[in-house]
Amino acid sequence: MRPEDVSALALLLPGVVEAAHQGHPDFRIGGRIFATLWVEEERVVLKLTPGDQEHLLAEAPDLFAPVPGAWGRRGWTNLDLWDADEAVLRDALLAAWRNVAPAALDGD
Repeated sequence: MRPEDVSALALLLPGVVEAAHQGHPDFRIGGRIFATLWVEEERVVLKLTPGDQEHLLAEAPDLFAPVPGAWGRRGWTNLDLWDADEAVLRDALLAAWRNVAPAALDGD
């Protein structure tokens, strides 16, 4: 996958807007960031729950890695875009979106 694929898929989710965080494009809902794109590094950082993070790391340890330090322990997770396919990216973005989306949008 490519960085532009992240934008295209993230913006399909309800209520999402693209902004910038520390010079990197990010994706937000209600002002809350759920994904930050590191274009040059071809990776996306996702706000997951620790449980979602653990699940994805077990499923695809070659694609996912916790962000170093306390942020990673809280669920923030790197996804290497180079080897990720659309299904992996879509599922990871959806999990991160659900982590910050208001219940009225999530439907759960």
